Amino acid sequence: MAADLKDLIDRQAILDCMRRYCRGVDRRDDDLIRSVYHPDAIDDHGAFLGGREEFIEWGHQRAVNGPISTQHHITNHSCEIDGDTAHAETYYIYNVRARDETIGTAGGRYLDRLERRDGEWRIAQRYCTVEWAGSINAGPIPFADIPDVHANGVPSRTSDDPSYRRPLTNRRDKRIP
Repeated sequence: MAADLKDLIDRQAILDCMRRYCRGVDRRDDDLIRSVYHPDAIDDHGAFLGGREEFIEWGHQRAVNGPISTQHHITNHSCEIDGDTAHAETYYIYNVRARDETIGTAGGRYLDRLERRDGEWRIAQRYCTVEWAGSINAGPIPFADIPDVHANGVPSRTSDDPSYRRPLTNRRDKRIP
């Protein structure tokens, strides 16, 4: 029973690492991205190959000239744990809104070797596959003309995003001081 519980805790920590990655890149949260990779990790992201800090900088460069919002969704996830090393395969769907309002989408897999160091699971090696890609017919964002409703991407890529508010409040609700 104790070994099963330890295995479940390790699997949850690895899955949480995958989720932090998605949130970190979508919010452009450098500290959250750093929390996913070991300092000496290597990420092979197709157009990018390099270390953790280089990956963060590459993301900043893409944010300056590239998409104004992204969403990474992870779906199927499996991992094999052997002591302090794990190999994970995590399927993703990636959606992007470009500056010209076009919408792109892609799907693939993150193939990761994770290592537990000092009790913490992080990525040591990542290989990202892209298995399909396409575009979606763009349309207007619902309720975009109402201030502060469904942030349209630009503010959500900063710490001003509502997901960082503690406690969470609704700025439009006049009942809340």
